[in-house]
Formats: sequence, C-alpha cells, structure tokens
Amino acid sequence: MIHVFVGPTLPRSHPMLSAPGVRPAPPIGHGDLFDPAIGSSDTVLIIDGVYHQAPALRHKEILAAMGRGVRVIGAASIGALRAAELAPFGMLGVGSIYAAYARGEIEGDDEVAVGQAPDGQWDALTWPVVNLRHTLNLACAAGLLDTGRAEQLLAALRAVYYPQRTTAAVRAVCHQHNERQFAGWLTEQLDRDPHFGDLKRTDALAAVSAAVNGVPPATTRPSPHTWESTHFRRWSNASARAQVDGLDLLTEDRLIYQQVFNPAFRERWTTYLEHRSLHPADGSPGLPLKTRSAQVGTLPAHRLFHPVVDLRDKAAVGLLLAGETPEHRRDVARHAAALAAARRDRPGFSIAAIRADLARRMLLRAWRCPDYLLDEEASARGLVCEAHATETAKRMVPGYLATERVEAASAAR
Repeated sequence: MIHVFVGPTLPRSHPMLSAPGVRPAPPIGHGDLFDPAIGSSDTVLIIDGVYHQAPALRHKEILAAMGRGVRVIGAASIGALRAAELAPFGMLGVGSIYAAYARGEIEGDDEVAVGQAPDGQWDALTWPVVNLRHTLNLACAAGLLDTGRAEQLLAALRAVYYPQRTTAAVRAVCHQHNERQFAGWLTEQLDRDPHFGDLKRTDALAAVSAAVNGVPPATTRPSPHTWESTHFRRWSNASARAQVDGLDLLTEDRLIYQQVFNPAFRERWTTYLEHRSLHPADGSPGLPLKTRSAQVGTLPAHRLFHPVVDLRDKAAVGLLLAGETPEHRRDVARHAAALAAARRDRPGFSIAAIRADLARRMLLRAWRCPDYLLDEEASARGLVCEAHATETAKRMVPGYLATERVEAASAAR
C-alpha cells in the first residue's frame, strides 16, 4: 500500500491518486505515522503537512517508521525538506525542490509554506516562495526581467506574510515595483494554464509516479537510538488505540481508567512489574522481582522499580488490561466523550488547566484512602506519586464531574 499525504499541492481527487494500491490522506501531522493501517512493508509519500494550525510531524516519527521497514519518500513541500534532512537515514527525496534543499540552495519551511482554505478542502490560496522563484526564472528566460530585477521582486514578494501572498497580492507588489509588464505576462500565462509556474505540483506528480512505479527498499534502517526518547514514547503512547466491542478507544485512556477506577489494579501492576523485571525492555538479563527488590532495599517493589510502559508492547498491554471488562470499556468511551465535549464547548480548554483539587478529590473517592496514603496508593498503581497521579488523572475529571451531576440529580428526585 502507498499512503500519500497530500493537499494542497495536489487535490486528493487527482487521477494519479486513484491508482490501485494508493491511499490518499490529508496533509500529514503529528501522530499520523502511528496509524496501524501503515504496514511495515508499505510506502509513505509525504508531500504536504500541517505546521501552523496543528502540531507538525516530528523527525523522530519518520525515523521510527523507517526503522520498522516503511519506505518513506518526500517531495514538493514539507516532504522535500524532511527528505533532505533525513536522507542520511534512508528517506528518499524526489524532485527539484528536494534537490535544492539537499544542496543547501534553499532552507526552512517558509520556502514551501502556503495559506490554505479553512473549509477542510486543503486548497492553496497563496503562492509559496519556491513557485515565485521558479516563475521569476521563467520570466528571465523569456527576456521579461533581468536577474537583478527578479531578485528585487522576489525579496519584495517574500516580505509578504505567506498566508497573505495571494495572486492579487503578487500583482499588487509587481505594480508597486513598476513591473507591470511582468504582471500582465503572468496573468496571461495563468489564463492559459492555471498550474503555470507550479513547481510544487510538478514535483508532487513525479513523486507519485515514482512511488507507484516502485522504489527500491532502503539499504539501511535507522536504529532505535535515533528516535527512542521520553518524548517519543509519550507520542507513541498517546497515539495507540484499538477497536474493542465496537468502540474506538485510546489505549492510554483504558490504562488510566484501570489505574484510577479499578480496585484490583494494584495486583495488575505487581504482575506487570514481575513481567518487566524478568523481561527488561532494553534486553538486559532478567531477574525475579523479589531478587531485584532485595538488591536495593526493603521498600515495596513499586517504590523501587519504575519501568516505562510502552503501549506498543502487546504483551505488556495484555497484562495491564487483563482486568478490564466490557462495562469498563463503555465507561472509558463515556469519559472520552465528556473530555471531547469540554474541548468543543469551552474555548481555550486544556487538560493541564483542570484544577488539581478536582482530580485529587476524584482519586480520594475512587481509592477510598486517607490523604496521607495517596502517595502510596499512586505508586502501587504505577502512577509513581500523588503529584503525577493527579496530573495523569485530570483527563478523567470531566467524565467524573458529569457522573457527579447525574448522581446529584438522581438523589434530588
């Protein structure tokens, strides 16, 4: 399967994107390469990506995808820049924009940035610098401009903030600099061919053709040390999800629900600690949990041993969620819906801004323990300490408050 992340450089309705085995997708963003639909032998073609209105794709996400065998190609837009940056690790670049980045002739994402339509159609509304430079070079070749005038005009056009660099703005700048002949010529060319000067489109079509016709697999793969980090694990955990009982649930939500609301989760966490002690994630020799604990002191194992939870590890997830019931999963979905509603209905809402005292009250009620034992209970459930547990549990607060309101209304009747 070839996954093409595109728009606005090419419309997803373009005939080349309907070829067998091609899966067009919106501009790529943070987390999209964690999609389980992307198999280890698939090809990913990155053309366009989000970076202003939403979190951008990180380099380590591309490295991790290549590390598991995905062939990754970049071209035309942010894909060309990332391909130039990650070529030493096996990312393939296609087209003249990629070549210019690779040679150091251009740099930075401002070269390919465009303003996009706000209606979800991802149409380009403005001119990127690479297209302006290419068009000015064509004008020089046609004898309409000399190199000096073209450079002055490019500098003036580049000074216009990219979301405002419309065709009308380009014409206005040309008139301000007494380049009316060039402006008239450009209008004529665009009337004949709406894609005139669109270097990004040319490169994108070449990249799609290369992907469809097959590209050789990378001779090397990045090693895990190039992408594995605390931040990467946080991203991958936040992206892990599964279809269970007809529900699309984040695995992280399911785990947090168990840690907060399942009375028996203390035993689950001990089982996980035993598993991780015997099978360390770094491949080092395993030890029984009691032996490991005895080597460092007399405190409980959960106070001494804090292994990282990787939600890509199916064995670990199976152990941690072994006590989950269908009712729990329905409750997870309800909490997720309450969180989504809070984000939708309250402008500026964020999980971090949820009051810590509300999360703490929820934990005290769920764990049925006195204040002074919150640290101990949090540690025994894999939440390390009271402070960490409070921050982690905040995402469950909107659902908890909704339940409180229902219970209060029921008691009042």
